[in-house]
Amino acid sequence: MSHGRRLSTGRDPTDTAEQPDLRDEAAFTALFERHRGELQVHCYRMLGSLEDAEDLVQETFLRAWRSRESFGTEGRFSFRAWLYRIATNACLDVLRSRSRRVLPPDVAPAADPTVPPSPPADLPWLQPYPDRLLDQAVAPPGEEPGAIVVARETIELAFIAAIQHLPPRQRAALILRDVLGWSAKESASLLQTTVPSANSALQRARSTLRQRLGERTNWRTSSEPTSEERELLRRYVEAHESADADALAALLRDDARLTMPPHPTWFEGRAAIMLASTQAFTPAFGNLRSVPVWANRQPGAAHYLRAPGQTRFEPLAVDVLRVEDGKIAEITSFDGSAYFVMFGLPLSLDR
Repeated sequence: MSHGRRLSTGRDPTDTAEQPDLRDEAAFTALFERHRGELQVHCYRMLGSLEDAEDLVQETFLRAWRSRESFGTEGRFSFRAWLYRIATNACLDVLRSRSRRVLPPDVAPAADPTVPPSPPADLPWLQPYPDRLLDQAVAPPGEEPGAIVVARETIELAFIAAIQHLPPRQRAALILRDVLGWSAKESASLLQTTVPSANSALQRARSTLRQRLGERTNWRTSSEPTSEERELLRRYVEAHESADADALAALLRDDARLTMPPHPTWFEGRAAIMLASTQAFTPAFGNLRSVPVWANRQPGAAHYLRAPGQTRFEPLAVDVLRVEDGKIAEITSFDGSAYFVMFGLPLSLDR
């Protein structure tokens, strides 16, 4: 991933073409709603939680409405930039009192695949972001074209997980500069600091990301799934529904990783994953039905289980896959029915 360049093509936050009349509540609400989707994505990047992002967008609306008379002061006339300022500060307020979002490798070493997984832990787990919501975040034609481009490299789970390790102000500096394309001056103004201090925070953030992510060269900025990914996902779904362990193993890289929040358990390597998954491919476990999904611009599958003696398929887990060089490099398996609600999926299937 190349840091130090702009990763999106959002409009310059100093743009002065938009000077709305904010005195009317209905007009204010309508204008805010044009930006709701992109603000939610922004808050998700800051917080690593869809639920928190939804709350913070509502908080942004309330703060903006209460302070609407301040819009346009200090020579600022971009409503979008003003909202981003409010949303970022609201997120920073939250981050001062909450722990960062985590994944199992952040809290425990790789597990022994011959030992049952640890029970669920009450930790602030990182959450996925369904693509159906990302698609809604893109501004419609004729309404601020390019107002948001959800570049894949800035929304993948690996990126979101990595930036959670940044201190809040460094996180904000990186998102403002390298994701939204704000200038050093604009970022410093929002963070209420000097340009040199803002630049220093940005450089420290980039250094941490390089340590966390390495020099990845295969990030794709395109948001569209490839035919290769679609075929891999088809085979992944088929392997689970037919309980074909060998077919699943063939899709995994040798160094693949499986994590299972909210269980603080994870497995390193294809052999460990397959050994840990043995039970799921036996009749005693039951039958699976798997629905293809997409999250964080990555392929995934929502698994429903019909346990022995049951007549309906009930929610089991939502898997999000990271694909490298045509094979699965990582499976993040989000356990629990709440994720099915998040993805707009039914809570049971008849068949």
